[in-house]
Amino acid sequence: MINVILCSNGKVRQGGKELLDTWNTDADSWLWIDLQDESQDSEQELLVETLKLDRHAVAEAQRTRHPPGFHVFPNHLYLLTKPLTSDSDNLEFDTLQLAIFATPRLLVTRHNKHSRYISMLQKQLQEDGCEGLSTYSLTAAMARRVAERYGGILLDLERRLDEIEDELFAARTDQLMQELIGYNTALRKMRRILTYHNNAFTALRDHFAIGDEPEWHQEFDDIQSLMDRFQSLAELYQTVISDLIDGYISVNAHHLNQIMKVLTIVTVIFVPLTLLVGIYGMNFEYIPELKSRNGYFILLSVMGVIATVLLLLFKRVRWL
Repeated sequence: MINVILCSNGKVRQGGKELLDTWNTDADSWLWIDLQDESQDSEQELLVETLKLDRHAVAEAQRTRHPPGFHVFPNHLYLLTKPLTSDSDNLEFDTLQLAIFATPRLLVTRHNKHSRYISMLQKQLQEDGCEGLSTYSLTAAMARRVAERYGGILLDLERRLDEIEDELFAARTDQLMQELIGYNTALRKMRRILTYHNNAFTALRDHFAIGDEPEWHQEFDDIQSLMDRFQSLAELYQTVISDLIDGYISVNAHHLNQIMKVLTIVTVIFVPLTLLVGIYGMNFEYIPELKSRNGYFILLSVMGVIATVLLLLFKRVRWL
């Protein structure tokens, strides 16, 4: 699907490839071409042969999996991003691949899945016109949206981690542990994506720093700072999660040690008592104490003394 939007004198026209001729003849206009589910040959013909975009950048954008990045070519900028899909609102997220080619008069977006935000931008252009907008302002809006969506998930995670921290040591359930391990795995994936984005947005900001458009340097610097902040948050939350997991394991290990200590005390006390019971439970006719009138009471007394001495010993070493 090819969706073409032409902006001229603040007014918007929407159509197909026929708007290219109008754009070529109107030097004051700019064009936005949005591509989705087009064949690679068709895209190559339009982007490389007609619009003269870099062939290698177009081929990279057409790959199903490629990390975000930014490149500057003689006649255009190329930004590859990994926005979240519209239904991704937690750490079980999915991404789409959005490639942006930008010049002062041309904006090309190419994505492999439907983007609700791009559809919203197009609808907004049709309703409000394009007065005061440009290809770079739309590029900045998309880049900022990428950062804010990841940030929204991280901020929601912060609230959930506070709840888990309160629940974890009170309940010590395996379900909370499994949830934390899932968060840890998802954050590792998100950190990798955020790192690529941060590097790409840094390069984009630095590109405008050496140009004659300081307002775009400031805009992309704000976006890069936002992405850098969320990358730091992802690292912080992963550290918090690792600490919670370690704390959970330590508390459970301590609880298990306490149980083993009690079992050890019981075992040590009853081993000598069991030995005495075993000896006097033997079926021999000639046992010296067997005929003793007070033998039973003496044996019970000895067993009581042994148990008392062991209990005092354990208390002395602070096992009790």
